[in-house]
Amino acid sequence: MTEEPQRPEPPLTGDERTQLNGFLDFLRATVVWKCSGLTDEQARRPLVPSELTTVAGLLGHLTLVEQYWFNVVLNGQEDVWKETLEADPDAEFRVAMQTPIEQLIAAYEAECERSRKIVAGMGLDDKVPFRGDREVNVRFVVAHMVEETGRHAGHLDLLREMIDGLTGE
Repeated sequence: MTEEPQRPEPPLTGDERTQLNGFLDFLRATVVWKCSGLTDEQARRPLVPSELTTVAGLLGHLTLVEQYWFNVVLNGQEDVWKETLEADPDAEFRVAMQTPIEQLIAAYEAECERSRKIVAGMGLDDKVPFRGDREVNVRFVVAHMVEETGRHAGHLDLLREMIDGLTGE
């Protein structure tokens, strides 16, 4: 992890879309920063009672939620993880534990880029079918991903400090 992260600062002014996307991109870059520079062993090291709550596991999970909320829910694509997760609700964590950290980071960054492109073509008020007879709008998905990414960025911050002592917002 470099001492000076390369993260886009969220805008202090702007419309709702600009600020939501700005905070999400800041958090995404924080995730990449917290995961960078680790060995595979460090990224897989269990440091809390939940053995799957590792840097690698969290990165695998965040990649999955990006893919699910943006590509499956908003973009209407097939959920390629559905059957796997029905068999093992923690499958994305387990798969990540077997994947090199650099590959996990690249997959996460690629998924985030795909998510950006999907949202760019939609309005925040656009609605899509969701889990049967319900609907969800783009605003909910982006706000949810700010929450989800922020929560796990905090976990990554603590894990990173426990691994090598490096800290930073």
